[in-house]
Amino acid sequence: MSWFQWDKDDLILHLRLQPKASKDEWVGTYQDAYKIRITAPPIDGKANQYLIAFLAKQFKVAKKAVIVESGALSRHKRVRIKSPTKIPQGLTELQHNKTP
Repeated sequence: MSWFQWDKDDLILHLRLQPKASKDEWVGTYQDAYKIRITAPPIDGKANQYLIAFLAKQFKVAKKAVIVESGALSRHKRVRIKSPTKIPQGLTELQHNKTP
């Protein structure tokens, strides 16, 4: 299983989140997910809100275009990004595997 898949124009990511990190960054593959570190604490949904804002900025979409489909209370998350307009630097494999 890959850590991402395209669903028409939407990108679905399988992520492993590490909240309360020293900086925000894409780390790399982790089992069947992609690990992301964020500085927000995992309290009262703050990490999810921060992750949504982080991904929206990275993929150049509105926050409402980033949806946590599963894993809201877990470090393992499935996130949908509706029609991303940019692929973050270092994640070029996302471009090559997009299906029409």
